[in-house]
Amino acid sequence: MWLITAISSAILFGLAGWWMKVSQMRGGSTRTLLLGLYASGTIGFGVHSAVEGTFPFLVDPKVWIAGLIIGAGSAWGNALFMNALHYGPASLTSPLTNMNIILVIALGTWWYKEPLSAFQAMGITLLLLAVLFIAHKRKEPLTITEKRWFILVGTAIVMFALRNGGLKVTDELGLPSAPILFIAYFLSLCWFLIPAKAGAARAAKRTGLYYGIVAGLFSYGGLQLYAMALATGQANLAAPIFATNSLVVAAGAIVFYKEKLSIVQWAAFGCMILGLVIIRV
Repeated sequence: MWLITAISSAILFGLAGWWMKVSQMRGGSTRTLLLGLYASGTIGFGVHSAVEGTFPFLVDPKVWIAGLIIGAGSAWGNALFMNALHYGPASLTSPLTNMNIILVIALGTWWYKEPLSAFQAMGITLLLLAVLFIAHKRKEPLTITEKRWFILVGTAIVMFALRNGGLKVTDELGLPSAPILFIAYFLSLCWFLIPAKAGAARAAKRTGLYYGIVAGLFSYGGLQLYAMALATGQANLAAPIFATNSLVVAAGAIVFYKEKLSIVQWAAFGCMILGLVIIRV
């Protein structure tokens, strides 16, 4: 059951990334996109927490501390990632930031002593290769001239690890995920409510906000299922499965924008399927 939950989390979170790509393709503002994403995500986690009866946990200081850390990882991770794209190619920036999953795998395997067979390690390796390969672009130069790119990417890796690994830590502490993610998204929303120095055009803001709201609903669903997969399965298996969400964006680009993938990118899909099969076996 945890495997289905983990795969579903990757699909839903990948759909959030897909709507973010649609916004970008249609000239939407990145800032209002993230504003809309965290707004609808906050509502989603709030309703979820109220329905399951965990809203009273909001009086627990540990829940607020966890929400602050995970929220900082999410908001700053996204902001650093977007800034890194201005100084380096996406074909390097995207897979490297996704390598935060290695830190989560290490957390589960060595700190929490989760079992990991050689067969499962092989499956994890294939999933990580899929994450690396999918961002490969033949025509994009791989030369990095800006030193700040390395700082941005390195910090983004740490921030995303706080989000993805933090949910494992809070689960081990017996804290419910919904109120923590509610706080995380609410604090992220407050961050992006701060007015920007340079404003985008009104049409770009409207486009970004609309697709951000839609993306936020899928982001809520994906992260909530990811938290459930961590609670019912192993972090060192659920995390690499969750990381394959970027392949959903690639699949959407093929179907709707007729993008052509390289042989390496097609190999990414093969690695993902084979990796999931090996983990399941």
